[in-house]
Amino acid sequence: MLIAIFQANLFMRMRSWKFRLYPTRQQLQELEAHLTISKTLWNDMLELTKQIYADYSYFVTTRTLEEIGKGSGLHSQVAQNIAKRLRNSMRGTTARKNKGMVAGFPRFKSTERAKSLTYPQSGFSLKGKTLKVTPFGEINIKVHREIDGKLKTLTLKREPTGRWFAIFTTEINCRTKPLKDGQPIGVDLGLMTFATLSNGERIKKPEHLKRYEDQLAFRQRIFSKKRRRSCNRRKAKVRVARVYSKIADTRKDWLHKTANSLLAKYSIIALEDLDVQGIA
Repeated sequence: MLIAIFQANLFMRMRSWKFRLYPTRQQLQELEAHLTISKTLWNDMLELTKQIYADYSYFVTTRTLEEIGKGSGLHSQVAQNIAKRLRNSMRGTTARKNKGMVAGFPRFKSTERAKSLTYPQSGFSLKGKTLKVTPFGEINIKVHREIDGKLKTLTLKREPTGRWFAIFTTEINCRTKPLKDGQPIGVDLGLMTFATLSNGERIKKPEHLKRYEDQLAFRQRIFSKKRRRSCNRRKAKVRVARVYSKIADTRKDWLHKTANSLLAKYSIIALEDLDVQGIA
């Protein structure tokens, strides 16, 4: 009986950890080159999939897609992950069509839409302040908190601002926590206010975009005046992306603080189950 209770209090869950990377100039060039290769590989796989489907009305297997990735210049794990993502996208397309929904093929990727390289199982190791990744070598990383659990996957991601991040996923053992002595509360998300609580309390919208709208408008005006495909236009685009990144970081920080304040005060929080897609 005691063993059953102990097992019921334990459960496994996945957690992600995001850290800033500081690659050297040579590593940056190699990372950008691998993003270009991954983009080309995705497009080649998608082109073959569409051609086979048009000729024979069925999708190619994951093994066939993985064969295309061999010899592409990418790490084998990264190439296999691209094939798996494309295969999952095809399955999602089929599932939506079976439900009577409008669904099309995945899109071909441009250079700007190729943003990440994923290592699902191996090819990386983290030691102290360096992250060793095949074939880029040791990359400086800012580990600002201790990682809990065993490392499962690694994703190297480039943001529109040009910054690179390492995103790890780990599997950790969690124990259910006892309920607090706080009161239960209901939360209703709204349009005029961010949320209204069942006790009448209202949480106002922070309006992060309004705080930066003048700065954003200034950067966008400069960007719109630059000649297309020029170096100055690319630089101006990065400056616009930095403002958007600041807005996103501010919004995320506010959401975390608001959620933590509710969790600290109330024991049970109830939310309305809305069909947002149906309402839209």
